[in-house]
Amino acid sequence: MSIELFGPAFLAIKNGFLLTLMITLASFALGQLLALPLALALLSRKRWIRHPAATYTFLVRGSPLLVQLFLVYYGLGQVEAVRDSFLWPVLRSALSCAILTIGLNSAAYMAELLAGAMRQLPEGQTEAGQALGLRRSTMLLKIVLPQVYRAILPAISNELILVMKGSTLASAVTVLEMTAAAKAFVTRTYAPFETFLVAGAAYLLLGAMFGRLFRSIEARVAIPSR
Repeated sequence: MSIELFGPAFLAIKNGFLLTLMITLASFALGQLLALPLALALLSRKRWIRHPAATYTFLVRGSPLLVQLFLVYYGLGQVEAVRDSFLWPVLRSALSCAILTIGLNSAAYMAELLAGAMRQLPEGQTEAGQALGLRRSTMLLKIVLPQVYRAILPAISNELILVMKGSTLASAVTVLEMTAAAKAFVTRTYAPFETFLVAGAAYLLLGAMFGRLFRSIEARVAIPSR
């Protein structure tokens, strides 16, 4: 092991670090945005709403993220209708495909998590809300969601870290995020141990930052009596 290589390795993956951070945050935000309507669809009493949502989460959670990324980046480009559509400017970009795929993948997991948390709420809360004449949207925003999101905050933190780990797969479609930048440095220096040690430390640092952020949020929204 050569200690002198740690500095150059850090400089080599620095730009990849920023790209990893961007992919992680953008994918996570997309996943969170889509998760709630998907969770509500999973809980719907109407089959034509519930079944497509359940099929989507089953397919996404049951297949590898890397395969999904290849299907979106390489597969959709083979479809002429997609190439002629307004989506093509987005789907022809490897970075956009990576963010989209990781975000859609995260949405499936988060939707199941949200739906499960909503099922655990006592029925009496809904009945009390209905007795008070509250609208369903009001009950959702004022009663259900605050409880659900407070309960699953640790799981959301884990999901963010999983999304960060999933961002390493973006290198498979030519995106020069941190892992890809480390690989490129290794091909020039033949020093995989030093390079991936630095990359691993950077991922740990990022994960620790996310963990600290969510612990801070948990402390702010915690119920004082608990």
